[in-house]
Amino acid sequence: MSSSTPVTYGGWQSERSGFMGRLSGVGFALVVGGCVLLLTPINLGSWTAAFVCVPPAAVLFALAFGRVLGLSADEWILLAVRHQINVATRRNIFQSGAFAPRSKTTGRQPMDLPGVLARLRFLEAPDGLGGTLGVSHDPVAHTYTAVARITFPGLALIDSDRQTARVAAWAGFLRGFCTEDSPIVRIAVHQRCLPDDGAALRSWTDRHLAADAPKEAVAALTELMEGAGPAATTRETYLSVTLSAPKARLAIKGAGGGQVGAAAVLVRELHAMHSALSSASLQVVEWLAPRALAQVVRTAYDPEAQLMLATRNAAAQAPDWQGLEPGVAPELAGPAHAETDWGTYRHDGAWTVSYQVRTWPQADVYATFLQPLLRPRQNARRSLSIVYEPIGPRRARQDLAREKAKRESARKLRAKTGQDESADELLEAQKARAQDVARASGQGVVRLTAVLAVTVTDLGELETACAELQADAAASGLELRRMWGAQDVGFAAAALPLGQGLPDRRIGF
Repeated sequence: MSSSTPVTYGGWQSERSGFMGRLSGVGFALVVGGCVLLLTPINLGSWTAAFVCVPPAAVLFALAFGRVLGLSADEWILLAVRHQINVATRRNIFQSGAFAPRSKTTGRQPMDLPGVLARLRFLEAPDGLGGTLGVSHDPVAHTYTAVARITFPGLALIDSDRQTARVAAWAGFLRGFCTEDSPIVRIAVHQRCLPDDGAALRSWTDRHLAADAPKEAVAALTELMEGAGPAATTRETYLSVTLSAPKARLAIKGAGGGQVGAAAVLVRELHAMHSALSSASLQVVEWLAPRALAQVVRTAYDPEAQLMLATRNAAAQAPDWQGLEPGVAPELAGPAHAETDWGTYRHDGAWTVSYQVRTWPQADVYATFLQPLLRPRQNARRSLSIVYEPIGPRRARQDLAREKAKRESARKLRAKTGQDESADELLEAQKARAQDVARASGQGVVRLTAVLAVTVTDLGELETACAELQADAAASGLELRRMWGAQDVGFAAAALPLGQGLPDRRIGF
């Protein structure tokens, strides 16, 4: 075992964006309105006007600058109004299944997903190795996403030197996409922890059970599997890679153009990253075919379908199997019914609450600091998605220079007005300088976000499961924010490995 000191990690910075500084467009309008109200009695020279104008001005400033759970008052109002409009027009309710319309040309039900996923389509493309690859196509964002099921050896039970080497290899993998001409615009790691249904164990036992086995032994084995199988938990880990069609325009044109050319370019990029994934100790079990990708989506929406699908997939391994092929048809990937509430998302007999990681650890942490988030729980499923957006060198230099200029201007303004500089501001300035030095030395810069979801099939267990998740997040040094008014969007980002979750960068003045 190595005796070297374990390496720690830190330096995450929150992204600052808004119409003016940290103010949104509505917040800026509220500030302007408050200033007009304050100037009105001065211009009129009337105390009566002051008594009339000052109270509403104070209310406008409170709405603009007040913060509750990380959001300003005007943002809460916009969320509430949008949610109430959706409820009044029943846009928060989604129905599919038997209610979905059938295509007039094929007679089949089209792929039907709710909310922000309604525009996605699952395409089928050759993977270059004789198989098929499922590609999630977003025609609005012009992106193509492939999803792989992966395994990894973990970090908890190895020495610090190998921990550092694996983390550095993963950093090198991400750095490889921080180039100006990289067509890969998003990489996401998704992991979910769920109770083990025991279907694979039962299927293997049925195939290998001797015909003359004693009845008492068979009964004891069956009882043991029924008791121990469902008590176990399993983890599924997925890696999604998203290609931008506009960035790969010339390559797509050279590959034939259209969706066929885009899929060919995406497959070429996947083959090129194979060695980098191996260096990071990540083993690709399979790049998901359309039916396998649809099954991952389906089991997230309907946890009760996990047992049935796992049993059928295990039985399909038998040489004489005559039933359906493994997986789910893409048109059946979505839920039959889904409903978005203010703080929860109900889908096919399950309830999910989604959270955004609002603040990363302020202190340096070890490589295993996220481990408590996916502790096995018998009463709930947990999902974690970490979404990375690589930034090219030119844009990274501009963004970091802009952030540094903002901080320097704020420091000089405070110094002129006689205000003391807080320790938090000093620490942020040091992080910004260290990040700029690392960029200049050849390191990559990425935007990232993390979203979590907890899913239960018993509504009475939901608040307990949420409390346990928040406690484990606090143990990891994370500050979570419940995604009030946007639970369907949070579910799409946190519970599904489709590369959702990072909005476009908004640059403030």
